[in-house]
Amino acid sequence: MAASPSAARFATLSFAFLFLNLHLIARGCAGGEYRGEKFQRRASPPEKSLPARPGSPFKIALFADLHFGENAWTDWGPRQDVNSVKVMSTVLDDEAPDFVVYLGDVITANNIPIANASSYWDQALSPTRSRGIPYASIFGNHDDAPFVWPLEWFSAPGIPLVQCPVANSSFSGDCSFRGTQRLQLMKNDVEQNALSYSSEGPKDLWPSISNYVLQISPTDNPQSPLAYLYFLDSGGGSYPEVISNAQSEWFKNQSLQINPDSRVPELIFWHIPSKAYEKVAPWIGVRRPCVGSINMETVASQEAETGIMEILQNRPSVKAVFVGHNHGLDWCCPYKKLWLCFARHTGYGGYGNWARGARIIEISQHPFSIKSWIRMENHDVHSEVDLSS
Repeated sequence: MAASPSAARFATLSFAFLFLNLHLIARGCAGGEYRGEKFQRRASPPEKSLPARPGSPFKIALFADLHFGENAWTDWGPRQDVNSVKVMSTVLDDEAPDFVVYLGDVITANNIPIANASSYWDQALSPTRSRGIPYASIFGNHDDAPFVWPLEWFSAPGIPLVQCPVANSSFSGDCSFRGTQRLQLMKNDVEQNALSYSSEGPKDLWPSISNYVLQISPTDNPQSPLAYLYFLDSGGGSYPEVISNAQSEWFKNQSLQINPDSRVPELIFWHIPSKAYEKVAPWIGVRRPCVGSINMETVASQEAETGIMEILQNRPSVKAVFVGHNHGLDWCCPYKKLWLCFARHTGYGGYGNWARGARIIEISQHPFSIKSWIRMENHDVHSEVDLSS
């Protein structure tokens, strides 16, 4: 969840730079035009459609905060990655979802000492890919965070001990400390995996990574979408932790074009909770109208709110927003006319000793409903909530 001190300082400086330059960035975008002072982006329909079996519910599993590659230089780190694979495998076998969403912090890049983050990314996706399940991903604040030298790497005189893979290891890439940037991670995933429904997003949209929309359509009636899934990059790592007003305008124009009468339900996914989550957070425990099982920390929200929540709350087709980031929260709470939901901490990487699991979303066609619950590593199910009410 929380970035390292050096990453936090970088984010603060970048955040200031953002607000000084965001207006100029928007003016320079080539994918739209200005009408007065308001940027108008020409929207495009979803490039990929997810097939829903006629008459059957469409089920989505959310894997949040896996943190693969954490403490990669120790024995502890690789063991946690093995445990995380077991959690995902249990959930996938118990639920048999139609689709998987990787909800950010797939890896802990600031703990990965060499430029092979994509190998850890591939490990994280392996349980889903091995079962032939399509998936999509968005980025969290750790996925491309700059590498931080661990204290134990420094000898008595303060000289870092460079640690690279042994000669007979399977790693064949560059042994350096540059890390792997967001764009390269996404390109590797999209280009090398046929099951990936992820997208790099509009080239001229800041930030341009993991901002896209997918359509769920019944196979017997593809012209009548069941739902739209929107993915937005909430920053962190090499970006400020914010959903910019350019991204908000992108969502607004995109949704108005492909779903002008708000007839089709929309679900929204990003990693870091917005400020609105702070407003609805339960004080003690999880009590109605909120639904969940753990409320063990305060909401760690984005650095600023630049307009996305106002757009969402005024759009009746938006049913819920799903985030990760806080490992000790798994509740859903109503906000205005929609729901704000946390996933469940899935990975054994990252802070916290709470039991691992995953949030499940089920969209039924006849009669229409959107329900969600938590599936745990021990096979238990809890915290079912109707998000369509």
